[in-house]
Amino acid sequence: MKKIILITICIVLGLIIQPYFVYSAEDNDTNSEIELLNEKIAEKKSKIKKLEESIEQVKKDINSKRLEATSLKNQIYILDNRTTQIELDIEATKEKLDTLTLEIKALEFKIDSKEEDISKQKIMLAELIRTINYESDKNYLEIIAAYDNFSDFYNRVQYLQVVEEDLGKSAKTLRLAKVDLEEKKDITETRKKSYEDLKIELDEKMDSYQEQIFNKENLLFQTKSSENAFQTLLNSLRTQYQAIEAEITSVEREVRNKLEAQKKFTSESDKNFDGLFSWPSQSRYVTAYFHDPEYPYRHVFEHNAIDIRSGQGTPVRAAASGYIGKARVCSASSCYAYIMLLHSDNFSTLYGHLSKIVVSEEQFVTRGDIIGYSGGTPGTVGAGPFVTGPHLHFEIRKNGIPVNPLNYLVKDW
Repeated sequence: MKKIILITICIVLGLIIQPYFVYSAEDNDTNSEIELLNEKIAEKKSKIKKLEESIEQVKKDINSKRLEATSLKNQIYILDNRTTQIELDIEATKEKLDTLTLEIKALEFKIDSKEEDISKQKIMLAELIRTINYESDKNYLEIIAAYDNFSDFYNRVQYLQVVEEDLGKSAKTLRLAKVDLEEKKDITETRKKSYEDLKIELDEKMDSYQEQIFNKENLLFQTKSSENAFQTLLNSLRTQYQAIEAEITSVEREVRNKLEAQKKFTSESDKNFDGLFSWPSQSRYVTAYFHDPEYPYRHVFEHNAIDIRSGQGTPVRAAASGYIGKARVCSASSCYAYIMLLHSDNFSTLYGHLSKIVVSEEQFVTRGDIIGYSGGTPGTVGAGPFVTGPHLHFEIRKNGIPVNPLNYLVKDW
């Protein structure tokens, strides 16, 4: 009888252990593939780190040159180094894309392996359940009668307890394996989303690269490589900027006083305004930041806005409800077309380099309404003199003073 019990235990243990031996060669192949992918990932990350170090060095060189007197030679040097910086950034982005591809592949291997583990655990669980069900179908008298002595019966009871314990362990292992599988699937989806976002970022950096090349060519064309012509251009840009700023300040004060006298900011304009603004365009890619040290015209004036990457003719929407304080329509490329929108709580928003304006002054608009279309392509109507490529110039002002838009925009990305 002891021999029979021993044989039975060996059979059950064989059922439990067998799947691991069946799949062991395949598991080893999978582990080897994952190790190889991890080695490639480590190599990519090392290369990315070196590229980022090179980018930081180029940035330091640019910042150092900015401290020197503004000259055509220095500006060309800065533009050349900005081009180099973007080239390195593009290369680093491509390496990041490759890294994500490898990480996704490694995760897919792990998911396949985990699904095989789950399948094996299910087989083990089924065998253990069948064994317990078979034993539970017998009544106590039948079980006792099957043994010659109490010792054999006791051994059988001990064996069934082991089987039940194995059942509990297998169920727990299966449950944990499923949790691990779902986590790996979630990570894979996150990596895939990051990959798609990075592809968009790469396209935008490629556009920035072309802009830098254009900026240099345009600067050399406008100045005819003459330092005197460059200084004349700077003075002209500075004068135009000061005139636009004076106009914006004056118009905002005048129109706001008029609207407040008419009690316009105590009705529909105040509804649901919480001091937060929606993004004025579909894009969330910022090409120049508020008071950006890398802004190409910073030696002429401070950049009191963010520039948002927007293709020529992209719809521009009201960031919050309010009244149109100024809608400057242009018919020439040298003219700076913009909309100033007045909101309650002494907030205002400004949308610049517009190719088309579809609202009129003192008109009330609600958050999300289309008020115009973006521009900024050099040489196009409404682009104005301060352009490097198609984008939307977006300002937020509080009490007439420019503030960082990123501190007030809804974080919906």
